Parts: sequence; structure tokens; C-alpha cells
Amino acid sequence: MNPIETFQQECKDRIASYKNNKYFKSLAAKFLQQSVSEKYSYNFTWLGRPIIQYPTDIVAMQEIIFETKPDLIIETGIAHGGSLIFSASMLALLNLCFPNEKAKRHVLGIDIEIRPHNKNAIMQHPLYKNLEMITMLQGSSISELTIAQVKDFVITGGYKKVLVCLDSMHTHEHVLEELKGYSQFVSNDSYLVVFDTLIENMPKNYYPDRPWDVGNNPMTAVKEFLQTEEGKAFEIKQEIFEKLQISVAENGFLYKK
Repeated sequence: MNPIETFQQECKDRIASYKNNKYFKSLAAKFLQQSVSEKYSYNFTWLGRPIIQYPTDIVAMQEIIFETKPDLIIETGIAHGGSLIFSASMLALLNLCFPNEKAKRHVLGIDIEIRPHNKNAIMQHPLYKNLEMITMLQGSSISELTIAQVKDFVITGGYKKVLVCLDSMHTHEHVLEELKGYSQFVSNDSYLVVFDTLIENMPKNYYPDRPWDVGNNPMTAVKEFLQTEEGKAFEIKQEIFEKLQISVAENGFLYKK
């Protein structure tokens, strides 16, 4: 075994050991719970735009994007646009790293309300202006019209390798409808990433001003989705969460076989 293979095996063994490390996992869970109340994830930006994600999840998405090399990333939930900018920057790096595989890579962001100040800031960003890699679509992510528009965008653009990220409304019914509607766009050997499944592991009534709670959240939606006909094509890549420990997406990294 060469030095690179040795290092990679050490990583795999270390990550596998975390599964039974109750003390380590409890510390991570405690940090997650406290960090939610402290709005920790709101503190970070990507290339100048607020991204509202945990740094560990940002790194995980970088690894997933590099692994799958998508030509289209679909995101539900835009907020300040940091995730759109992140995804576009990753696709731009793919174009730089793999010039012989250069495709017309693109990011499609969907939100029921794209606030004017956020939309303007995104449109003024160099990645938007100079590379023309971002498209924003306003509308409910689960409406028949929006899903039809997304389907047309995929077909018209000729996109073959598609990755989907769900991060909008976090109620069970909404996420389940997103899973059913957007799973059709995920290509084989790619991912459907569902954020904020951690809500299920928070104390009851932890989000008093929100419509989601324990028993009504993305994780419960994922569990139901995996029992459907569409869901049978996916499997949870739990080793990603085991590696991260600090993540809002436990059981949310769904790999299409």
C-alpha cells in the first residue's frame, strides 16, 4: 500500500470508529443543539454573501461536488444567495480543473420570495455578472408550475449530471413534496441533499416561531420518502455525517444508485 492509500485507509478507519464513540458524538450533539439557539450558522459568508451553513457542511458539499462533477446544481431556498455563489464557484473550479470535460455548468436557485435587496446583491456579484452561471426562479418549489419550469430548464439545457439541494420550508409535507418532485432530476451517481434534518434531534418546541418541530421536519420526510417508489433509487450515505459529526444533515445525504 502506497503512502496515499495508507493515509486514505487511516481516514476511513478513523471515521468508522466515530460511530461507536459515544462521548465524541454526545459532544457534537450538544454543540449542535446550543449552536442552533446561538444562530451560529448565520455568521459565515462565501465570497462576500451570507451562506447560513455550518462550515463542516460547506466542506462536505465541496467534496460531493468534486466527486460527482455535476453540470447543474438545483437548490431550493435562496435567502441571501451565499449557497448559490458557493455552488457557482465550485462549478467554476471544476471548469478550471477539468478543461477537457468543460461543460456549460450552471446553478438554478428557486425560492418562493427572492427579496429585492438579495436579488440585486446576487446579480451584482462577479460570479453572476462575469460567468453567467446562476439563474434564479421565483415561485413555490413544490408548485406544479415551478417543477414544470425546472424540468424544461433541465431538458433545454441538456444537463446530464444533476445534483439537488433542498433547503427551503422545513415542514414534513413540504420537504416530502420536494423530494418527490425533485428526485426525478437527480442523475445516477449523484446526490439529493436534504438540509436541516437535525430538527428531529432537537428538544420539542425548540422552534416556537416556526411551523416545524420534532415529528414534522426534513428527517421525517426523508424516512417516508425512502419508502416510496421514487425513494427506492436512493440510499443514505451516513458515512458523510459520521465524518462531519457537526452537520445539520444527518440522514440527509441521499445518494442515487
